[in-house]
Amino acid sequence: MASAMLQRLSACACALAAALVLAACAQLPPAPAAAPAPAPGRTAGQVEVVWLGQAAFKITSPGGKVIVTDPWLRLNPLTPTAYRQLEHFGRIDVLLVSHGHFDHIADAPALAQMYDVPLRAPGDLAQSAMTLGMLPARLLPRMNKGGTVEPVPGIRITAVRAEHSSILVWRNPATGKDETHPGGEPLGWIIELEDGFRIYHAGDTALFGDMRLIGERHRPDLALLPIGGNFTMDPVDAAHAVNVLLRPRAVIPMHYGANPLARGTAQQFIDALGPQGAAKVHVAVPGQPLRF
Repeated sequence: MASAMLQRLSACACALAAALVLAACAQLPPAPAAAPAPAPGRTAGQVEVVWLGQAAFKITSPGGKVIVTDPWLRLNPLTPTAYRQLEHFGRIDVLLVSHGHFDHIADAPALAQMYDVPLRAPGDLAQSAMTLGMLPARLLPRMNKGGTVEPVPGIRITAVRAEHSSILVWRNPATGKDETHPGGEPLGWIIELEDGFRIYHAGDTALFGDMRLIGERHRPDLALLPIGGNFTMDPVDAAHAVNVLLRPRAVIPMHYGANPLARGTAQQFIDALGPQGAAKVHVAVPGQPLRF
């Protein structure tokens, strides 16, 4: 009997130790996977950027880390068919959401669960998502404007200001009705890769004067800027942001073409920049990689 009791105590101790290890791990970002071979067509050391429509991008770092932003995919009219199958990503190391509107957060909870990757978003949006049970707390780390984190080795993420709004519309499974919840304040992101290459993902934003500060402080190599108008900057305001305030080396226009109210076009943006524009414009085609 004593032997059986000792065996039971030993089993309990092992279970308790395992629970403590799991609890500790829940406070840490997932261990990084081994760096994969470069994607077909991508040379090691390159940055690969794939636009998936609206503000959704898949960014592959020089070290092979995969960063996904604002994933509205399954219902996005511009998203290529392959990327509407969420398993197509294969891996996601960093998942970023700029604010709570459906066309930015729609598929983020599903991706967070599928790839066991924390969803980084405005702190109060993460709090609402946790309170509603959309994701467990370990997948909703909180941060706010001015905060910088290193979610995986070599990748630094800084939250910066955006001039927009943010709410979270949630379908209550008990009632079948939509509910509106606080979405925190919208963000833009500075994404710094292993080699120091910096990407400014502006999220949804109007033109604002402190873009100059973002440009001076972070000196982005590449800016991803909305140009559609109505909900965000239009092509003329986006061109002013590039030429006067941010002055990145390259820019990709986004957040146009998926909603008939966002009428701005890439050509209007190019025209507004003018022949002496401060940045090289890369007009992305959804699903086709651009390399830097």
